[in-house]
This record gives sequence, C-alpha cells and structure tokens, in this order.
Amino acid sequence: MLGTGSANLRLQRRIGPRRTGGLEPFARERNRRGRHLGPARPYPENAVVARHLPAMIVSLPPAPPALVEPASARPCDAATRARLLSPPSPGDEAVSLACSIGLSPGDHVLRRVVIEGAEASGTEIDCGGATIGRTEPAPTLAELAVEIRSRAPTGAGGIWSRPSGVTLRNCRILGHIRVWGMGLNGQGLAVKASSHSLGHTERAQAAAPTQVAIRDSTITALGHIPIYLAPGVTRFTLQGSTLNGRSGADAIYLDAESADNVIADNTIDVAIGREAIAVDGSARNRIIGNRIAQHGQGGVRLYRNCGEGGTVRHQSPSDNVITGNVFTGGGGLFGSTAIVVNSRGGWRLYCGQDAGYPFGSSRDDADGGTGNVVEPNTSE
Repeated sequence: MLGTGSANLRLQRRIGPRRTGGLEPFARERNRRGRHLGPARPYPENAVVARHLPAMIVSLPPAPPALVEPASARPCDAATRARLLSPPSPGDEAVSLACSIGLSPGDHVLRRVVIEGAEASGTEIDCGGATIGRTEPAPTLAELAVEIRSRAPTGAGGIWSRPSGVTLRNCRILGHIRVWGMGLNGQGLAVKASSHSLGHTERAQAAAPTQVAIRDSTITALGHIPIYLAPGVTRFTLQGSTLNGRSGADAIYLDAESADNVIADNTIDVAIGREAIAVDGSARNRIIGNRIAQHGQGGVRLYRNCGEGGTVRHQSPSDNVITGNVFTGGGGLFGSTAIVVNSRGGWRLYCGQDAGYPFGSSRDDADGGTGNVVEPNTSE
C-alpha cells in the first residue's frame, strides 16, 4: 500500500485507481508548483534503475554530475594486517585503515574499523567471506563495527578532510555502520552551527564522506540502526546485500542534507521498531529493487525532522526514486503502509527548537517533499 501527502493524493485522482496484484501503475509526482519533472538523464546506477521500471518512457529527477573515481589506496602492509586481525584490549579496541586489504573466510576482525580522512580515500576491504564485529558483549551505540568519517579542520576556516571511494565487499558485519562528516547525527554541534546560515546543505555535503559502497555483504544488526548515513553524505551505495538482525529503530537512516545515494537489489529483513528506511531531509536517492520486510512497521518514510535539537533542516526529502521494491509483512493501518511521502507534516513537539531563522525548517515546519517517484512497488 502507498501512503501519500497531498501532492500524491492529487496524483492518484489524476491517474485513476490502482490495480491490485502485480506492479502498481507507474506514477510521476508533480510538485506543488504543478510542474512536471524534467526529461530522463543519465545516472551512475542507471542500469539498476532501468531494470525495475516499467517498459515505458519515464521521467526521473535530475541526476548528479558524473562521478570522478578516486585512485585506489595502496595495499596494506603486513604490520597493518596483523594489527587488524589481532584481538582488541581495553583502551585499544579500534584499528585505522588507509589502505586496501583482502581477507579470507576464516578471518574474524574483532576490532572496530575506522576509515578516516582524505588519506583513506580509495580504501577497499574485500572480506572474502570474513567477519567484522562481535556479538558478545553486545556493542553499544558508540561501538561501531565500521566507521567511515571525516576529520574536522584544525583551525577556523579550514577544510574538512573527507574520505571518498571507500568500498567494503563480501563481508559479514556484526553490528552497525555509520558514515559521517560534520556530526554523528543531525544534532551534532558543527551541524547545528552550520545550519544557522544559508549554504548549509553545500557545506555539509562538502564535509562528509562521498562515494562509499557496501556490496555483496551481510550486515546483522544487534540492536542499533545497521546503516546510518549522517548529514551531508553523498553517493553512498548499498547493493546486492542482506540486512538482518534487530534494531530498536530503522534498518537504514538517511539523515538531513544527504543526497544521491543508492540502495538497490538488497534483502532488508531487520526486526525494526519503526519504519525500515527513513529518508529524513535527504534528496535524489534511488531505492530500487529491494525486498523489504516491514515486521508490522512502515516501509519507507519521507519527512524532515523540523527543528530537532535546534538544527535547521534546509533540504526537503525531494526528487527521490523508490521503485521496483517488494514490501512484505505490512498491514492496512497507516503506520504499516509501505511508503508515505511527507509523513510528519510538522507535527512534532521539537519543531520550534530551531525558531528564529528565515529559511528551511525554521521558516516552515512542513516536510516539503516534492518530485518523488514512488511507483511501481508491490506489497505481499
């Protein structure tokens, strides 16, 4: 079932009733100005998109500029490999990687893996079936199995050092992964400070990691959100992978000012406490060809966390493509609807915490999502 905001309700009246069973008719949302989306344009994952769209000419939101691939990182030396595979000890639980490494099925990395700064660009971990993370004791929220992060400037006016082109493949990951730049979430101090002036979206995106990919892997959540993209993360790809385990919240979270991310051809079956995928002020993402178990919760929610923590959210959840997905374990109630665009509508007690600025969620608490393509999908 597809839940919609007012723009999508107008769309449904124009295209008539949906068919039951099979793929729902393809729909193109019109934004609040009544303008059709522009013509289809190339996209780095365009072949993935095409596989899950009906056999007709369609219009998609504008694609980002062409990718510039970073150079591959040098191979890790023997000392780095030995440290990665050595057991952690109190006060020495993490290992920093700025090189590429291949592992074997019998390898088990118990240390937390940290990939930080521009010097880590091009890092690739090909696990070859190896395991990263632990189940006992259960990791806390701060104990990330894999952390891909930027380094803050050392002085006023400095530039964030961010990694790009990082790839994990063929891994079995126990725990949770976070990709972040200015802050771990939308309430980070640097995120909040930046949000109080215009140009915040561009600053957040310039500061955050970009072109990170997780492919052909299994991630088992152990109570926390297994994939969290913090503010400003762009061009992240999760493809051909399985998410399972349990999370007290979502399975995937796309935080404010993030954009151009791809979630394609995955099996997402996490016992969740709320919707499977949160698109919170995140734009131009492709969520395509996934099988998503709802476990009685929502499937995908597009909204904007107005004002939470005093941070002004600048970007709306717009121009996302959510097609060709199969949702299971939903229901007839609003809370378990597969997809809802503009799901919050400014109805949160913290919406006033960012008051006083003439832009973004400070000026308007509404979610403001437009130009989203949200059909065809199926529910079983």
